Amino acid sequence: MFTGIVEEIGIIKMIVAVLLGKRFFIEAKTVLIDLQVGDSIAVNGVCLTATEFTSQGFWVEAVAETLRLTNLGTLEAGSTVNLERAMTLQKRLGGHLLQGHIDATGTILKIEPEGQALLITLSFPAALRKYMIKKGYIGFDGMSLTLIEVYPTEFTLTLIPHTQEVTIAQNYQIGQHINLEVDMLAKYIENFVQTTHSVLPLPTH
Repeated sequence: MFTGIVEEIGIIKMIVAVLLGKRFFIEAKTVLIDLQVGDSIAVNGVCLTATEFTSQGFWVEAVAETLRLTNLGTLEAGSTVNLERAMTLQKRLGGHLLQGHIDATGTILKIEPEGQALLITLSFPAALRKYMIKKGYIGFDGMSLTLIEVYPTEFTLTLIPHTQEVTIAQNYQIGQHINLEVDMLAKYIENFVQTTHSVLPLPTH
């Protein structure tokens, strides 16, 4: 589980093709603190397992399905990524609960300055609309951000100066693909309602 509060920006230093996907060596500092082999790290919001590490960075592997469903398949040597270690029970939940299981990618349509902030308009698959509400949360490349307006296939949100400074948002461009994770609580509620309705006895007359 993650909080959506990015701890640092990592740099992809090496990508190696393997039978079932790709291995990435990511240069980092903060997330190396107390890192153990087998630990989970969110890379652009994708929960991956650290398989090896050095004093300079760590290795993770993404299978073909992950590469298809996320923006990790577009990464190149030199690309930057948002990094967050898995949360602990002692950690403040400054964002919201994220699993690191990406639901889909969206595409940046507009980037508009609003003072020092940036207003982002992004398109997304219509199937996700039912999980989004105005002022609700969205996992956005691993960042916990607040939805401003939500339309059938687009939404807007704001990137404050601090977010721009400490995440890869500083390099966002129109047309860029973003990893999206909707609020898991909305999916649990949907499942509960659907399954409960399906087992209710039929009315008798």
